[in-house]
Amino acid sequence: RLLMALPSDRQSLIPNFLYSTSFVSKALNLGKLDGNVANSSTMSSSDTAAGLNFVVPAPSEPGKIEMYSPQFYAACTAGGILSCGLTHMAVTPLDLVKCNMQIDPAKYKSISSGFGVLLKEQGARGFFRGWVPTLLGYSAQGACKFGFYEYFKKYYSDLAGPENAAKYKTLVYLAGSASAEVIADIALCPFEAVKVRVQTQPGFARGLADGFPKFVKSEGALGLYKGLVPLWGRQIP
Repeated sequence: RLLMALPSDRQSLIPNFLYSTSFVSKALNLGKLDGNVANSSTMSSSDTAAGLNFVVPAPSEPGKIEMYSPQFYAACTAGGILSCGLTHMAVTPLDLVKCNMQIDPAKYKSISSGFGVLLKEQGARGFFRGWVPTLLGYSAQGACKFGFYEYFKKYYSDLAGPENAAKYKTLVYLAGSASAEVIADIALCPFEAVKVRVQTQPGFARGLADGFPKFVKSEGALGLYKGLVPLWGRQIP
């Protein structure tokens, strides 16, 4: 009631420059510096009708990696190296006993007796025989597995189209993981061949550095991939 009683020729208490387009633009720029860009959404539709057209950029998150960018694939590859390489190296003693139980079940009758035989014959250091090819081989496998899985998942989704990709998402993911595993096992197989020979034949070589050339000399380069098909059969499913 008091507002309606005021004379029409009274000047407003709010300065006129606050209504200008240039002031609003400057205020928005200052607001972006202060992190208050979101407040621009509260402007009324009458302001838009008055010709205040502007674009508010989406806020950027520091350290965020764009999906399916080169940085994204590099991060997946690094994650595969760390997760697969280090974990498989950590369980080298179990893998060592398993391989020897498969080669000589009469001598290595169980896991507990297998550890006892290894400790007696090779000492505590023998538990980690073959850790270098294990680390390098499964690091290569993890890099290919994680990186190519994301690549093939997007590739097959693009081939199927948005509708079919959503409808058959499980099949798309299975195809992507199987395709990635095929490549990952090709990278793993040479290291796995040398690792098994080093672990099951203590006099063959001390590790990867001298075991790799000895293996190639005795079996040939193609001998490194003799176990590829069984490896696919174990890993792909």
